Amino acid sequence: MNHSRKPRYSSLLSTLMRHKLAAIFLLTWCFSCQTAEEQTDYTNWAHYGGPADASRYSSLAQITKENVSQLEVAWVYHTEDAGERSQIQCQPIVINGILYGTTPKLNVFALDAATGREIWRFDPFTVLGGENSWAGTNRGVSYWEKGDDKRILFGAGNWLMAVDALTGMPKLDFGDEGKVDLRKGLDTEREDFLIVANAPGVIYGDLIILGMRLSEGLDAAPGHIRAYDVQTGKQEWIFHTIPHQGEFGHESWDPDYISQIGGANNWAGMSVDYQRGIVFVPTGSATYDFWGGFRKGDNLFSNSLIALDASTGKRLWHFQGVHHDIWDRDFPANPNLIRIQKDGKWIDAVAQISKQGYTYVFERENGKPVWPISEQPVTQSILPGEFSSPTQPIPQLPKPFMKMVFEEKDILSLRPEWEQDIRAQLSNTLYGDTWLPPHPEKPIVLFPGMDGGAEWGGAAFDPETQTLYVNANQIPWIIEMTPNSGFENVGKNLYTTYCGNCHGLDLKGNLPSIPGLVDLKNKYSTDSLSKLIQKGRGAMPAFQHISAENRKLIVDFLLGQETQSDKKELESQKANLEPQYYMKGYKKLLTKEGLYGSNPPWGLLTAIDMNSGQHKWQVTLGEIDSLSALGFAPTGTENYGGPVVTAGGLLFIAATKDEKIRAFDKENGKVLWEAKLPASGHATPAIYEKNGKQFLVIACGGGKGTKSGDAYVAFALPD
Repeated sequence: MNHSRKPRYSSLLSTLMRHKLAAIFLLTWCFSCQTAEEQTDYTNWAHYGGPADASRYSSLAQITKENVSQLEVAWVYHTEDAGERSQIQCQPIVINGILYGTTPKLNVFALDAATGREIWRFDPFTVLGGENSWAGTNRGVSYWEKGDDKRILFGAGNWLMAVDALTGMPKLDFGDEGKVDLRKGLDTEREDFLIVANAPGVIYGDLIILGMRLSEGLDAAPGHIRAYDVQTGKQEWIFHTIPHQGEFGHESWDPDYISQIGGANNWAGMSVDYQRGIVFVPTGSATYDFWGGFRKGDNLFSNSLIALDASTGKRLWHFQGVHHDIWDRDFPANPNLIRIQKDGKWIDAVAQISKQGYTYVFERENGKPVWPISEQPVTQSILPGEFSSPTQPIPQLPKPFMKMVFEEKDILSLRPEWEQDIRAQLSNTLYGDTWLPPHPEKPIVLFPGMDGGAEWGGAAFDPETQTLYVNANQIPWIIEMTPNSGFENVGKNLYTTYCGNCHGLDLKGNLPSIPGLVDLKNKYSTDSLSKLIQKGRGAMPAFQHISAENRKLIVDFLLGQETQSDKKELESQKANLEPQYYMKGYKKLLTKEGLYGSNPPWGLLTAIDMNSGQHKWQVTLGEIDSLSALGFAPTGTENYGGPVVTAGGLLFIAATKDEKIRAFDKENGKVLWEAKLPASGHATPAIYEKNGKQFLVIACGGGKGTKSGDAYVAFALPD
């Protein structure tokens, strides 16, 4: 699309707008003395992350600290396709007064941004086949235009698709009649991978650059980054995040197994410096997540922020945040492009938040850290066959945006019976170390947990005050390992490979967000369970890459219908590597009542002065009504989705499990307004203006342990 640039309005300019001559003078002065980099259009919400710099900042100031309490619902759009544990994680974009977003079942739609009236809606599965198919979650769409050709590009399962932005009709000149199969073109012999294009790609010229969500087992695809021609769908370049022979970084892997390792993928989205032609790509861990015996070494380019030439995919620089990850500490969000002042000098920087509670800040052109990052010794693994890294990179600044270690004093103590419950669970558990590796005999407390720290909603950056705002989960998780003992039947082995991380080796799930699979025979038939595995549901993607034979073996295991023919030697079924140790399943440290096992706050919102790296303020985010009714102060809640910040002095965020959206005073963190939503807003809001009115819109999909929803709700001031 055409990335127009306008001057950034300072607080002084906002004050003087009433005085026409002064405003004209100041506007002219700003345009002449600021660089093109500073002229991002902050009234625009056309990208994943809002403006072109992914700042999640809006210069619109009609809604202010003085009138925010008057906000009311302007319109509600119901998608009418919510299902069991479905979600909407989409941050919509707004182009020329049209709002584009996605539904729980990954329909793409266009609405009149002023009224919420539906203009068009497209169900990709009418083209892809598979009635009522599900393809995991989707976090947004991308927009491109050239002349009269205007396109929306989006992911649906393993497909990248393009439709006309004005009509919703497929662009038949794109790929294979409007679609490109992302399983192809990965420079591998296999194509039967689980791939979900969950985060929208970024547009650079006539290219769309994107990553993908993958399996977290040893069956995963390599997470290479690819660029496609927006008009033809032709793949134009690929960057190997798991390097091939002769490429930089190949030496950081075990050469005997590197060709069979997957992951190191970008599932969190990217950001583009359009002036410099650089795309910034954060990546996740390599597989298998928790035992890395097949990937001896640091494993570039997993857990890295990679700066690539957006035109060619050539690596310019990189930084690895976790060496040889064995904790699932992916970089969870696309980075913010920021401009800060340090030691009297303005710096164009890129800021990457992390699950581990750190913010890493670099000069954009060369990757030089703005503040020192030192390699510090960490506890070493004693898991047989493991090769953990002796050091990890620790930034001096910015100050971490959450507590970094779970200690004795952090054990939940709000009530004696809750404390007793948690202490009993910890009686044989190791904790007290941020970098404590998984242990062969004892569970460990992972803190920050697998969901952060920071999460996929991302951070917001205010270019007026150089302040970064980030929300975080402050919740302990448990990692427990078990040796791979050569399971007694093929079905259990396949279940462990494909399903065990989420649903647990004990089939008990990770309640309330991930269901257990005990006693499925009372709920499903062989055919209905097989169809569920093939088609997916809610946040669970469609496992269409599993063969019918293997799917039957999994179903037989889950329904307790194994036959003697299933109980054969595993060697005949082994096509992939198998870890020497498995993680027993995602698990939070919880009381019997479902309360988190650490003392609150469990949800945090932090403002960081990016000129100094120090906190401006930190407040609790979210409330559990049942605990407030017992007299406890607000504890905060788990939160998924990010903040947006405005020139009106406000920070807006939903994200919390209490089904509210809130406005905070961006200067001090005081809550100025809150509203109840029809379901939790586990997404990042959008800010835009149409017909002279400023709107705030949030997707209310719930579904992460709360009820699922189907609404987009827009707020505005009364006429």
